[in-house]
Amino acid sequence: MTMTTPSSAPGVLNPLRQTKPRFGESLIKGILVLAAAVSLFTTFGIVISLLIPSLEFFAEIPLTEFLLTTTWTPLFADPMYGVLPLVMGTLVITLLAIAVAIPLGLGSAIYLSEYASPRARKVLKPTLEVLAGIPTVVFGFFALDFITAYVLRPIFPQIDVFNALSAGLVMGVMIIPTIASLSEDAMAAVPSGLRDGAYALGATKRQTALRVVIPAALSGIVAAFVLGISRAIGETMIVTIAAGLQPNMTLNPLEGMQTMTSYIAAAGSGDLSTGSIEYKSIFAVGLLLFVITFIMNMISIRLVRKYRQAYQ
Repeated sequence: MTMTTPSSAPGVLNPLRQTKPRFGESLIKGILVLAAAVSLFTTFGIVISLLIPSLEFFAEIPLTEFLLTTTWTPLFADPMYGVLPLVMGTLVITLLAIAVAIPLGLGSAIYLSEYASPRARKVLKPTLEVLAGIPTVVFGFFALDFITAYVLRPIFPQIDVFNALSAGLVMGVMIIPTIASLSEDAMAAVPSGLRDGAYALGATKRQTALRVVIPAALSGIVAAFVLGISRAIGETMIVTIAAGLQPNMTLNPLEGMQTMTSYIAAAGSGDLSTGSIEYKSIFAVGLLLFVITFIMNMISIRLVRKYRQAYQ
């Protein structure tokens, strides 16, 4: 007596048989692989373009002098290459920016997600996102000509014309749409069943937003914060115009400061001879900025993965 397997039985298709790949799927797969390869090669090219001149710079300037000394005068007759004033200026202005952007951006996201009517949301969200389309040079002149002169000087008469406070405040306004839009998208993705369950237990709208929706959307909110902070660290025109170009090792936001990005913009304008130690300092500062941003992104990725696993 012979037995017939399902695959050999007449009229029965073998479900495990591999179908012939379609041309459209192969084309899309190839395009996606190409896009990923372009991203990888671009990142690799950026690292190489920064690393080679930076290594030449550190062959002449000790790394300890670059990272630990507090005088940055690369264009003086007796140059000093202590990058700490630039790092200090970057951190102070970034902290001022996120002190403005995170509360206002998160508050805007909570209102749009939990309180605003659909009609109000259709009007307010595009209006908020218009700020993201304003050129940063406009923000810079707005900080210099209006915020410093008409808002801060009546409160702080001793404030410098170029100061970190106006640059930080305006930069915070600039990144509000980024944080608000991404945070609102993360909150909108929270299942409505979680809200319904909270309301069924007697929670108010405020309690539901703060204790249910925000914890459930925390991974997306953290990603929005990190993107906003990264944009603040890398911003150039606002700090170049409003904060000044004077390296200053201080925590006083009423004084002028120079950030790492503003130094790169000012020094890379073409006045330095290619191959000089002053020219190579641009790449050393750029490499340090890249490392700081990379470390911050790695920490944020760990936080996002941690909370995403907790609220899946």
